[in-house]
Amino acid sequence: MLKRLTNFNLSKLLQRSHFRMAKDTFFRKKATLNAGGRLIDLSSPKVMGIINITPDSFYVGSRKQGIDEALQQAEKMLNEGATFLDLGAYSSRPGAEDISLQEETDRLLPVVEAILSHFPNSVLSIDTFRSQVAEAAIKAGAHIINDISGGQLDPEMFATVARLQVPYILMHMKGNPQNMNQQTHYEDVFAEVYDYFVDRYHQLKQLGVHDVIIDPGFGFAKKVEHSYTLMNRLQDFNMLQLPVLVGISRKKMIYGSLGITAEEALNGTTILNTISLTKGANILRVHDVKEAVEAVRIWEMCG
Repeated sequence: MLKRLTNFNLSKLLQRSHFRMAKDTFFRKKATLNAGGRLIDLSSPKVMGIINITPDSFYVGSRKQGIDEALQQAEKMLNEGATFLDLGAYSSRPGAEDISLQEETDRLLPVVEAILSHFPNSVLSIDTFRSQVAEAAIKAGAHIINDISGGQLDPEMFATVARLQVPYILMHMKGNPQNMNQQTHYEDVFAEVYDYFVDRYHQLKQLGVHDVIIDPGFGFAKKVEHSYTLMNRLQDFNMLQLPVLVGISRKKMIYGSLGITAEEALNGTTILNTISLTKGANILRVHDVKEAVEAVRIWEMCG
């Protein structure tokens, strides 16, 4: 049914006011997430703090070299109210250096083990597109796999997620971090991203994956105008009845539009995070946890 709707020009259908009013009550998203035996309620939006164990991630403030820096950042984010910590050891910024599987693993696993040792109740998401890295991290105690490629860069990823029975964040991207900026052509960016989620989720469901979160992939193989089109249509992804993660923190769609730097883009980030909440976002993936948690609290008070 959902696939047929996209082929029938879902974009025009959703723009009809009577349908837009009805969809919020008709489509009910999955509202819980099982992370390591803990049931997390996503009907109240949650915040995911970014910790990049890399020397070259686009936002300098997110780079944490070594265990001590990562532990300090983890403690800060947890104290500020983060429900999840997202750990990445491979930079996914456009044009990032490609590193080996071994280097990614060597950067990541000691930090996973250290955080869980110091903060055993923390819920760790692993930002990787490599199934072997994902599996090693899950076996070390992590809980969620966050795959920027949606299984496209590693054909074993979906089977690995199914076997491990962990939540999976399915993001939209074309190409890879090295060439995605050359793959930004869309006839209808919303329809193409929506169809991508329908197809990839069907594959995951067939394999028995129970917890899937979708991420439109703002800025990944998308021009600024594509990202804002997806933001404008964010509520329409609710038709998939899956939790939605929004990751726009300090990205070019903000600082490039305002003529500022990533370091100056916190205010714009908070504004877009708040807009995302009004459109049904369940998880905000951010560099600045305190501000995002406050945005959620204020938004809930208005609801």
